[in-house]
Amino acid sequence: MESPTIKSFKLRGTRITAAQIEARDRLWSIFGVAYTSQVLDFSEVFTDRKKIIAEIGFGMGEATIDIARTMPEVGFLAIDVHQPGIGKLLSRIEETGVKNVRVMDEDAHLILGRMVKDQSLDGVHLFFPDPWPKTRHHKRRIVNADFIELLARKLKIGATVHIATDWVPYATWIEERFATSRVFKGGVVARPSWRPLTRFEGQGITKQHQVTDFSYEKL
Repeated sequence: MESPTIKSFKLRGTRITAAQIEARDRLWSIFGVAYTSQVLDFSEVFTDRKKIIAEIGFGMGEATIDIARTMPEVGFLAIDVHQPGIGKLLSRIEETGVKNVRVMDEDAHLILGRMVKDQSLDGVHLFFPDPWPKTRHHKRRIVNADFIELLARKLKIGATVHIATDWVPYATWIEERFATSRVFKGGVVARPSWRPLTRFEGQGITKQHQVTDFSYEKL
């Protein structure tokens, strides 16, 4: 599947630090995976990992590292286009010594559509995607019928999609979109113990934002 004409993300002001630039320049060749036209061989990208989970939009990488440390048997393909976050995650990988995270810098639709084999993923994490709250921007929301169909093709049977949002109208939107799919079952769940409370989420809770977690299983 090609990247949609309407992007689900917006490249905002960089505000990237010298340390993040240095980490990107020095560590990308070690922990980064280049976007190409070639299909990924996960056995080469993640040596000795029994399962593969794609995380779409990892922010500054806090949750990515915390989850990876508790699931060393899982390979995490972390996808984002935010350059400060990429630099920070690369430095976190080095600092913590985790062996099971690799980073990609490109539109998730392109990566999943071109570089990930069908029925090869054991899970997808989508934590706090941009809710695009204005009505005229709803078409930019990543969760839509085409994206759900793309996930259905890339996930193994029994694999799960875990989504978290702190925007109630978007939670309703997500639930409604998945309800129309015959390929997934699931819905709202309690925040799982393995999903850490990040600084971003904590700030939202302080502002009395209601956080909703979803888990959907591929049938």
